[in-house]
Amino acid sequence: MFDISFSELMVIGLVALVVIGPERLPKVARTLGHLLGRAQRYVNDVKADISREVQLDELKKLQSQVADSARELETSVRKEYETARAAIEVPAQEAAAELQSTTAQLSETLPVAETNTGKPAA
Repeated sequence: MFDISFSELMVIGLVALVVIGPERLPKVARTLGHLLGRAQRYVNDVKADISREVQLDELKKLQSQVADSARELETSVRKEYETARAAIEVPAQEAAAELQSTTAQLSETLPVAETNTGKPAA
């Protein structure tokens, strides 16, 4: 982040020792260390929050893609179902009509057959 060499740190330390004094320097250094630690934790928390938001956004995109795929699949299955149903329904209606006409013909011819074979002629 910052390009500070050891000699530059020594100069900063000497200036701080002269300006702050040897009695208050440890307390100031400790306070500065705590503040830097808080700043690092804050930066790490912000990074983690941003990472979570990015992951959440990716999950939402994935969820919408899965939902779109499911809708497309449902539409395709319904279309195929309707096509198959229409292909079966027409022959089934024709067969039902043929069965009704055959039943009607049989019901017309059946009473005639019973009278002919019902009782022997004397």
